[in-house]
Amino acid sequence: MKSLASDRRAELAARPDLLRTIRRGIEKEGLRVDSAGNLAGTPHPAALGAALTNPHITTDYSESLLELITSPIPSANALIDDLTDIHTYVAHRNPDEAIWNQSMPAHLPPEADIPVAWYGTSNTGMLKHVYRLGLAWRYGKIMQCIAGVHYNYSLPEVAWDLLAAGDTAQVRRNNGYMGLIRNFMRHSWLLMYLFGASPAVSRSFLQRAGFETQLTRLSPDTYCLPWATSLRMSDLGYKSPTQSDLQLCYNDLDTFTARIYTACTTPWPAYEAIGTHRDGQRIQLNTNILQIENEYYSSIRPKQTAGRCERPNTILRERGIQYIEVRCMDIDPWAPAGIRVETARFLDAFLLCCAVEDSPLFPPPGNCGESQENFARVAREGRRPGLTLTRDGQTLAMKDWAEQALSAIEPYARLLDEGSGDTQHRAALEAQKAKIADPDTTPSARLLAALHTEKREFHDWTLTQSQAHWANLKARQLSAAALAAFDRAARDSIAEQARLEASDTESFEQYVARFHAALQ
Repeated sequence: MKSLASDRRAELAARPDLLRTIRRGIEKEGLRVDSAGNLAGTPHPAALGAALTNPHITTDYSESLLELITSPIPSANALIDDLTDIHTYVAHRNPDEAIWNQSMPAHLPPEADIPVAWYGTSNTGMLKHVYRLGLAWRYGKIMQCIAGVHYNYSLPEVAWDLLAAGDTAQVRRNNGYMGLIRNFMRHSWLLMYLFGASPAVSRSFLQRAGFETQLTRLSPDTYCLPWATSLRMSDLGYKSPTQSDLQLCYNDLDTFTARIYTACTTPWPAYEAIGTHRDGQRIQLNTNILQIENEYYSSIRPKQTAGRCERPNTILRERGIQYIEVRCMDIDPWAPAGIRVETARFLDAFLLCCAVEDSPLFPPPGNCGESQENFARVAREGRRPGLTLTRDGQTLAMKDWAEQALSAIEPYARLLDEGSGDTQHRAALEAQKAKIADPDTTPSARLLAALHTEKREFHDWTLTQSQAHWANLKARQLSAAALAAFDRAARDSIAEQARLEASDTESFEQYVARFHAALQ
């Protein structure tokens, strides 16, 4: 008897045009550093335009934390080319600094000296700045300097007519993406094993209390967890104890957004103690569990493009899910742009598998503690020999489950190859099978082996890698058309920021009140 998934694959195979219109995009973070690998204390380079309004080059938490953003693109090759072009442009226009090509931070100054991103004096810019001030008060600045690669993914609207149930196109799309998210959460531990590349950290990161006692000291300036794949995605990285009790529901979009709404409107005593103002200036947007929706830390998010003063939760409810954002990918220290095209091809096959395969609802309250525990275990000790995980209440060897998962992904790699007329997705899958067979070939193991073999500190090794990539990017040539387009985007962004600053007609406090009122 044929399965529902095999029927869906057959329908997709009959429509190769659908697979050719899958779109993916990347948002890649990276700290600016000086020649010694110290966090750059300089403002966002003016030559790169205005961080508030440049669609391709902005900042994340810190003024020193770049975020480079591709367009949505229907080809993995073109995607990585676009990301590399953006890196090349930054290297040409900001040659005296480099981008730290690692998820765990460079040498950090005292926390007070880490600059919070500045977006100008418009209400829109001040909202982004104050939100980041609030993050500093709530979690400290050091955690916010961790960087990663976010992978955005969307299927064409008509694909959901084949893959999901619902009375309208928007309902089918929402149901389909929520099913994808549930399957992703069940199997996202696999991405930690295959691509986690942050098992070590410099001592300056340990300004955060209590961390040093949890790590093994490799050398005077380097600490690690010996079996870890990703400190970034572990409880030592980008996590919030306050959010650990949030019971989000991934069974349907309405319940998901309702619980996000509750978190954004429920005061939290510790944040009330901080308050919203100091010396007459705002230091956080509110005292609720979440200041805004994006404060919720997760490995994947449902997304919809937001305009000025629009709330992500509200537009998800009104317009539905437009795409999903995978947020758990570490920076690849061996890739000049932080991610390889092979990785993008594997992610495409993995996510297509998550979208097509049956995705049962999670039991109440609608999340999956079992999946969260598997993810945390692999992040902290994914290469430990004999590691076991839990699936549907049953214990099994991680290696066995990984082999089964890759076998399940294989038909989707083949489908994508049939659509593109090559074998590159299957080649990407085969490369991951080798990592299952030999944990020493995973990025996390390779990094620790390099530190040991070369007798290098984590900081020095990463600086050497980053500078080599930067030199190659500076030597790489952009086409005249691409260079002109990036320059034009930078100029236009500066003009747009000035226009926003000149056009505000309400006070910042009024704008914040309107922003809060827009939440549904």
